[in-house]
Amino acid sequence: MDPALETCRSRTVYDLTNIVVISDTHTDSIDALPSELLEELLHADLFIHAGDFTGKQLVDDLRKLGKLRGVYGNIDGPEVRRELPEIDTIEAGGFRIGVNHPAEGGSPTNIEQRIRRKFQNVQAIVHGHSHRTKNEVKDGVLWFNPGSATGKFPAVKKSYGRLTVDDEIRGEIIDI
Repeated sequence: MDPALETCRSRTVYDLTNIVVISDTHTDSIDALPSELLEELLHADLFIHAGDFTGKQLVDDLRKLGKLRGVYGNIDGPEVRRELPEIDTIEAGGFRIGVNHPAEGGSPTNIEQRIRRKFQNVQAIVHGHSHRTKNEVKDGVLWFNPGSATGKFPAVKKSYGRLTVDDEIRGEIIDI
């Protein structure tokens, strides 16, 4: 793997257990997010946005709520791309979590193959783009897609996710 592909912001080690995960919000306003989700974000140890914010104002508003880590998606413009990396790796409770939208877009049919080669030595990969939820372990790696918190097409529902980190890392999809 090309080391440049895994270039990310400085890795920060977190001692936490409750990570809220969102993606594909496609809005520039925090007011467009469901109130249940906003309440959850306030109580999270960390929250991850896996891209397609669509507006920098949402990035700024989420930062005001707490510990935000995020990556830009294929729909995010230059303002968001200046603020966030394309790829991030987060260390939480001894686990490494890779995060990628993917920013190059493309068909969701081969998304796992395209994203997987961007990360080494991770126990979980968080991604967006398909707007479809995913919470499954393949070859020892948790693949996690929270869907779309705003229910933007092609999502069939509004959803977000939660990662729980203790002696293992587990995912849960929450339908809104």
